[in-house]
Amino acid sequence: MGGYPVIKIENLKHYYTDADGNEVKALDGVSLEIEQGEFVAVIGANGSGKSTLARHLNCLLLPTDGRVEVGGMNTLDEKHMWDIRQQVGMVFQNPDNQIVAAIVEEDVAFGPENIGVPGPEIATRVAKALAAVSMTDYAKHAPHLLSGGQKQRVAIAGIMALEPKCIVLDEPTAMLDPQGRKEIVSTVRSLNKEKDITIVYITHYMTEALAADRVVVMEKGHIRFTGTPRQVFSRVDELEQLGLEAPLAAKVASELRKSGVDMPENIITDEELAQALCQ
Repeated sequence: MGGYPVIKIENLKHYYTDADGNEVKALDGVSLEIEQGEFVAVIGANGSGKSTLARHLNCLLLPTDGRVEVGGMNTLDEKHMWDIRQQVGMVFQNPDNQIVAAIVEEDVAFGPENIGVPGPEIATRVAKALAAVSMTDYAKHAPHLLSGGQKQRVAIAGIMALEPKCIVLDEPTAMLDPQGRKEIVSTVRSLNKEKDITIVYITHYMTEALAADRVVVMEKGHIRFTGTPRQVFSRVDELEQLGLEAPLAAKVASELRKSGVDMPENIITDEELAQALCQ
């Protein structure tokens, strides 16, 4: 990791008025720093503010109060908006909403064309982006014939071709089957480790957050606690109070400990549970 914050959030508040005229505090004093090259997962029940937080990272939403800085640029400063959006790419739940062309490679080229990247360089970027998400063989395919996981990988390639420093993924596997979910997590992980791209990964699947360097747990517009996956998912009872399921292995280990079985602390993966049970 580079050791400097690529994203710096200070006392961020985001309030809006709902359909009944009530003020909703979607974010109420969130502070967080994310370093270059870090993989941060943000988890929380529905309404915890995690998607609202994601939309602040590339100026889709602006603070009611507090500040968000990306690469040292304040999101409230209009002259930086374009630069911030080039530094931070967003991937959403439904890949169909992000795919615009009839051929995969044309779709991936769409972003670079829009920002005026010269033709020969676009071809290089498209090839690199498709290779990075293991979709080179599908360059000439029609996106609508792809599986959900493949479409989402094309959407990620489209962001990659813009060469952002950071990719924010807002529940990118919500519409995918388990196989598609696996593909996306492994794609994101390799982009982070091999390309040093900072990842902010919003999810309600706890097992996906196991791939992160750090997990941020949100509730009702606040950060409740944060730590490594091992630190966070060992807190099984606290997670349940927040309406979150700890990974199954952590839960089983916790129940066994409560019933008097001698189990090591901090078990969070199936492999660790199996090993402890065999002993």
